Amino acid sequence: MDSTVQENSPNSQSPKPNFMVKLKDNLIFKSKWAELNGAMGDLGTYIPIVLALTLASDLNLGTTLIFTGVYNFVTGAIYGIPMPVQPMKSIAAVAISHPEFGIPEVMGAGICTAGILFVLGASQLMQLVYKLIPISVVRGIQLAQGLSFAMTAVKYIRNVQDFAKSKSGKERDWLGLDGLLLALICAVFILIVNGAGENQNEDQESTESETGYLRKKVRKIIFSLPSAFLIFLLGVVLAIIRGPKAVKGFKFGPSRIEVVSISKQAWKDGFIKGTVPQLPLSVLNSVIAVCKLSTDLFPEKREITATSVSMTVGLMNLIGCWFGAMPCCHGAGGLAGQYKFGGRSGGCVALLGVAKLVLGLVLGSSMVKVLTQFPVGILGVLLLFAGIELAMCSRDMNTKEDAIVVLVCTAVSLVGSSAALGFLCGIVVHLILKMRNMDSDGQSCSSVLWFHRNP
Repeated sequence: MDSTVQENSPNSQSPKPNFMVKLKDNLIFKSKWAELNGAMGDLGTYIPIVLALTLASDLNLGTTLIFTGVYNFVTGAIYGIPMPVQPMKSIAAVAISHPEFGIPEVMGAGICTAGILFVLGASQLMQLVYKLIPISVVRGIQLAQGLSFAMTAVKYIRNVQDFAKSKSGKERDWLGLDGLLLALICAVFILIVNGAGENQNEDQESTESETGYLRKKVRKIIFSLPSAFLIFLLGVVLAIIRGPKAVKGFKFGPSRIEVVSISKQAWKDGFIKGTVPQLPLSVLNSVIAVCKLSTDLFPEKREITATSVSMTVGLMNLIGCWFGAMPCCHGAGGLAGQYKFGGRSGGCVALLGVAKLVLGLVLGSSMVKVLTQFPVGILGVLLLFAGIELAMCSRDMNTKEDAIVVLVCTAVSLVGSSAALGFLCGIVVHLILKMRNMDSDGQSCSSVLWFHRNP
């Protein structure tokens, strides 16, 4: 019927190619300030890890900014949601804690992880895994990752951080340009502006529709403030005040991009020490949890599948890691954080990508001088709310059986510091509970083994 209307319309022209229409729809801003604000929602994870790798392992920051900027723009254009680009955390943790695990090993680990993810996606095996994993186990992984982010954020807020050694130092002073009081004020500001979420703000406005016009207008202005963007802007200003010499030391122009030479030993160490612990986390949090969260937040985006997400993670690193760009993946925490602060379209991360690309081309690796002065407490506040948003995804588990699986999976993941171990324990508990109820529910053994499918 729509096509008939277009044909009969006197002003109708030849339709644009579907690809261009979809690209424009994916990148268009749903709300200018909200999308800008949402772009800041993932920086609480991105900046500390990139800064730590730059200081501890001599990561090429300029190259990383350029490539991750391109990743952000392309994934935003493909998916049409604020799909984040985050560091591969397990690989980064090994590099920071083991000085002998250098850039060749880091890049080798990233390429190996990417190759496996790409093959899993291209062969449709990742989609099969996504369909078979019980939703309660996925929620457990999300809850564990969210709480992990939140606990790390509290450390950032309370303690002085040494990112180069990945250690927390003494308790942070109350006063100062990176003091505890500043972080608390920022946290209160976000709570006032964002509340518990957009629905709460809308409900408050509707219930108070009969109050004074001036009061409603003030509330509307406050609730529409780009809180994360303003806080990040405050952090940039404070970073310049704390280290004015860093600005004077800027060297304009991009860093030199070179192909990383990876020896046989570097390939071996990278796979064993980096890929092996990273792969389960990438499969569970970067693909499975991201797909489930995107379905929850953007149910209309049916093209976001485990196959496509796995392949984009693979392609990003199969290209960028050869040139020394930090191994990257998507992440449920980043998606939750960007959504929390207003990101609703691919334009949100595309804008962030353009900003990274410009900084990488104009300032290159000299940006690290400013990042070292950025108030860590402010990063902690942004990371705290991103973690809470991700953890709250598990609130739809309404039965005791699902709750037990979620909590076992979460507890093991947090205490054992292994999402893979938590995943396995969650699967075992899920199967035991299903088999226990098999007779009473009249289920066969095969139906028990066939898990609840994800949509």
